[in-house]
Amino acid sequence: MAHLLLIQCPDERGLIYKITGVLYTHGLNILRNSEFVERDGNVFFMRTEFELPAEAAATALLTELQAALPAAADIRLTDNRRKNIVLLVTKEHHCLSELLVRHAFGELNANILGVISNHEVLGELTRKFDLPFHYLPHEGRSREAHEAEVLALLASYAPDYVVLAKYMRILSPAFVAPYANRLINIHHSFLPAFVGASPYAQAYARGVKIIGATAHFVNEQLDQGPIIAQSVIPIDHTQSARELTQAGRDVEKIVLARALKLVLDEQVFVHRNKTVIFD
Repeated sequence: MAHLLLIQCPDERGLIYKITGVLYTHGLNILRNSEFVERDGNVFFMRTEFELPAEAAATALLTELQAALPAAADIRLTDNRRKNIVLLVTKEHHCLSELLVRHAFGELNANILGVISNHEVLGELTRKFDLPFHYLPHEGRSREAHEAEVLALLASYAPDYVVLAKYMRILSPAFVAPYANRLINIHHSFLPAFVGASPYAQAYARGVKIIGATAHFVNEQLDQGPIIAQSVIPIDHTQSARELTQAGRDVEKIVLARALKLVLDEQVFVHRNKTVIFD
């Protein structure tokens, strides 16, 4: 059975030798290995895919690794199971549609548990895929009251990750805090440019020559979380703001799907406000 060993720790000489040595003494076969040292901060990252027989003692393996590595080491051993996720949406269908189709055909390493929205627009689409759809309207309610209701529903699902698939609500720090590095957003521009609302109108007004999309983890600052994936496409002066919006939506859905694959397959490490990605 294939397992993943994920390590983040202060860098020092001989770490790869120590880690692979522990695996070797347990008779384990390494299938794939990636490592990186972030010189700013002297942090070592390693992702190792290896075969772990069912009868092998994972606890003993972790104990030996902890003894061999620096005391501050963050060590995770996982079988890379399918993650449980919940999607938050508003009215735009393109990102939701992309994820629902990929999920239906087994192209996501995830179980979509349900979809939550502050509008009813996407309920019919969601139910076509036999998934629960929860309509929690925000009109006439304070942000605190609405967020509390959404958080309570999320807690009942206990998801590994929450995906903002065009959820057009600014989230409070209190909402974000329980899902640190587990809340993934797709932003409709190439961050850090055009932060906030109407990015395609901003891009049109500036006469830009490329537009793009950014998937990132959400933190307490608007559109400032660690970036997971980005992409751009060329445009020109003949395209209207509406045409830019449609082209941008095509980029958004692909970038979000790409980011989710990286996260769900345990290829992303978060360090400070950036990511280290083993692709």
